[in-house]
Amino acid sequence: MTRIVALDGYTLNPGDLSWKAIEELGPFTVYDRTQAEQTVERSIDADILLVNKHILSAEIIDQLPNLKCICVTATGFNNVDIDHAASKNIPVSNVAGYSTSSVAQHVFSFILHFMNKPQLHNEAVQKGKWANHPDFSFHLPPYHSLERKILGIYGFGRIGQKVAEIAQAFNMQVIATHKHPLRDRQAGIQFVHLEELFETSDFISLHAPLNVDNVGIVNRQLLSRMKSTAYLINTARGPLINELDLKDILEKKKIAGAGLDVLSNEPPPADHPLFGLPNCTITPHMAWASVEARRLLMNKTVDNIKAFLEDRPRNVVNGV
Repeated sequence: MTRIVALDGYTLNPGDLSWKAIEELGPFTVYDRTQAEQTVERSIDADILLVNKHILSAEIIDQLPNLKCICVTATGFNNVDIDHAASKNIPVSNVAGYSTSSVAQHVFSFILHFMNKPQLHNEAVQKGKWANHPDFSFHLPPYHSLERKILGIYGFGRIGQKVAEIAQAFNMQVIATHKHPLRDRQAGIQFVHLEELFETSDFISLHAPLNVDNVGIVNRQLLSRMKSTAYLINTARGPLINELDLKDILEKKKIAGAGLDVLSNEPPPADHPLFGLPNCTITPHMAWASVEARRLLMNKTVDNIKAFLEDRPRNVVNGV
């Protein structure tokens, strides 16, 4: 009988989803979180391991003689030594595309937060500023329309393309930088060099996957090219940004602000350099985690497990 173990199940299912579909596939044990020193003990009898961010190194994999399949409950799989798993004929499957709409929605929650300022207006109303105003309407300047504003997208994959689609519904102009402009060209999207993207855009949204070539790519040099009225948004990976450079740019008000859902270290230290800046809005890596996105992730993970059990592994990232 196939034994299935989830080592860090809380991020996928903090209690608002059901594990029933996985429980029906074999004996199933789920741990909300697992410390590194608990990994082998909890995994020793597992045929299938489910991990989100929990690390499965070559050393750990070597200590799990029953392990036959690893299902990553995420798109990224850098927490698993996939090459070593392949050397032991262990397929590693991931799930892509489950959070596209959720992340794109979060991008526009930042954009509308910056433009419409609903929280600041509510605070003003609660303090009596509307009640004491001589006119029927008031607003806190500046208040701008998104129409004809330029949205620059760094990384034009599934999420970047969804963000562009929403932007076009607002009649925004969309420009992008991308490794495959000919393959992914779309009507109304202009591809430009990275420097032009930063110089031209009113909003810059980061959507490129992290790799050795773009760690810290958003640095002082690029940030200094931005308009003083422009905003930077990152829902991709924290290390794309040199955070100390961004702190300096924000403190000197060389750009209007930043909206960040990801940071270089997660969870961040309590004294993170970007905390406390009035023009920097930070959310806790939540863009991917809507109920609907996590439900889709759960369903696709179940499909990955079923496919393995039927000897036809799918979404395999290590060639097994």
